[in-house]
Amino acid sequence: MAQPLILASTSPFRRELLQRLQLPFAVHAPDIDESPLVNETPAETAQRLARAKAQAIAKHFPDALIIGSDQVAARGEQRFGKPGTRPNALQQLREMRNQEIIFHTGLCLLNSATGEAQVICVPTHVGFRDLTDREINAYLDKENALNCAGSAKSEALGISLLSYQRGDDPTALVGLPLIALCHMLRHAGLHLP
Repeated sequence: MAQPLILASTSPFRRELLQRLQLPFAVHAPDIDESPLVNETPAETAQRLARAKAQAIAKHFPDALIIGSDQVAARGEQRFGKPGTRPNALQQLREMRNQEIIFHTGLCLLNSATGEAQVICVPTHVGFRDLTDREINAYLDKENALNCAGSAKSEALGISLLSYQRGDDPTALVGLPLIALCHMLRHAGLHLP
């Protein structure tokens, strides 16, 4: 019998992406501290948190394949987290206009039975247009982006804020790099087309 597949996330976007693979899975919310560590790069933070999310769930599922994912948006050492409030979202989008932001998406597939963890970071380079305050406010009036890294919900209206998106995995920007995940799942013994 195949190991159960568990998504360690509360994100409806990650759930929707994982459904594309047409594999049965359950969702379990991890409870971890998502603060970056001192001198940790954005890519290191994304990978560490992806692994930590999977490990937090492992104690509940001792014989499962557990998917953890996390995303850190950054320009150099400046990070753009989930804004939480409209004023924070407005400020983030002002700071990101006419800039390239790298969205570092960490992915971990943990086999809780063996302890084997496959971990990767998939970067997506995103160019933001030279947005006016009117455009930013119109976007925030229409889109609830307060729980998205960098306030940019690219799978919805946020795509209108961008001038380009470059990366190896088109789903990474939404929060779950499916190309990388398929590779990991095959390595773990799952059969995919």
